[in-house]
Amino acid sequence: MPLSPLRVTDLPGRANRARPPAPRRSGRRLWPLLGPAFVAAVAYVDPGNFATNFTGGASFGYTLLWVIAAANLMAMLIQALTAKLGLATGRDLASNCRERLPRPVTWGLWLQAEAVAIATDLAEIVGGAVALDLLLGVPLPVGGIITAVAAFVLLGAQSRGHRPFERVIAGLLLVIGAGFAYTLVDSGVDPSGVAAGLVPGFAGNESVLLATGILGATVMPHVIYVHSALTPGRYGDAVREGATLVGRQRLLRAQRIDVLVAMGLAGLVNAAMLIIAAQLFTPGDGIESLQSVHQGIGAQLGGGAALAFALALLAAGFASSSVGTHAGQVVMAGFLRRQVPVLARRLITLLPALLVLVIGVDPTTALVWSQVVLSFGIPFALVPLLWLTSRRDLMGAWTNRRLTTLTGAVVAGLVIVLNGHLVVAVLLP
Repeated sequence: MPLSPLRVTDLPGRANRARPPAPRRSGRRLWPLLGPAFVAAVAYVDPGNFATNFTGGASFGYTLLWVIAAANLMAMLIQALTAKLGLATGRDLASNCRERLPRPVTWGLWLQAEAVAIATDLAEIVGGAVALDLLLGVPLPVGGIITAVAAFVLLGAQSRGHRPFERVIAGLLLVIGAGFAYTLVDSGVDPSGVAAGLVPGFAGNESVLLATGILGATVMPHVIYVHSALTPGRYGDAVREGATLVGRQRLLRAQRIDVLVAMGLAGLVNAAMLIIAAQLFTPGDGIESLQSVHQGIGAQLGGGAALAFALALLAAGFASSSVGTHAGQVVMAGFLRRQVPVLARRLITLLPALLVLVIGVDPTTALVWSQVVLSFGIPFALVPLLWLTSRRDLMGAWTNRRLTTLTGAVVAGLVIVLNGHLVVAVLLP
């Protein structure tokens, strides 16, 4: 049964005067509410990010580091809003859209969301296949199938509840972070370069295009649906407390900490990718693919660093592929109120990715085109999210402040314009 939105008028008088729990006890009580943002964070370090961040560092050094920082701040705001929508309504973004939008609009949103799911699967399957090729010499089509099977195994953790699945995904995220931390120590960091890279600026038209690609690879529409579907699962035991001001503040604080920690880790990983590339490569090194990045790291830092890169790419492909499959389930259940067996849904989105690998399309090219398709889906997730979270009749006491809505609108507009620029630049070079 869907939860009613919480309103200030519903708060008991005594609840407003309740003493907050002791800090130590509060920390223990917040811990069970953390986790959904780590699932979302995987989408921010998927194989598409590998391609754009390493290209950015190899081509322009530290110049575009500020773009990663800005994109990460945008991601924190967007994920905080989608998490709050799930907490306030007890329903995900797709379900809320179905209940409040005309049926033709709902069908249109569902169709574009399915296209986004296919493009997402393409990027994750290709990334996992490339990683298996680098590690074990597995042919790309076989590696794609192995990645798909791994996604099924990871999704099987959901049969035991949200927490096991979140722990597995968080563990893979830590593997990715550890891989780049190891490589970063070997490559070194130029503090003055980092400081200069955090100052907004470009180095010609090509850097503007690449900056747009970094943003396009960072803001992923499918994970907005997933995060809003995961947070209601944290609502169960806390729903009675959520009817009080103290309980509502506790839930909001937990959600914000979850987003801050998870998105902060994803931002550091993305920054590490660019810094490593800036330290090791120059525009004349021919860094144009994930394979060339792997070879370059191995040539300059040795086999250990190359192995760390390949393992991080494999973890990213496995984790993001499982999250992408889960996104497809959330989208169909929310927009259509229909459940499709995971195997059937996986085959639908898997076939285009396997076809790309079988016919021999360049993996890096496939990754770039998948990001273009994803850029089309961003407005269809961001705009409804802002509209819903600004409605007091839906959100009650959880409604966005005007400044939050205004900031979100600016972010949405900026992302839409930049991704539109990316699409035009790719389609009409």
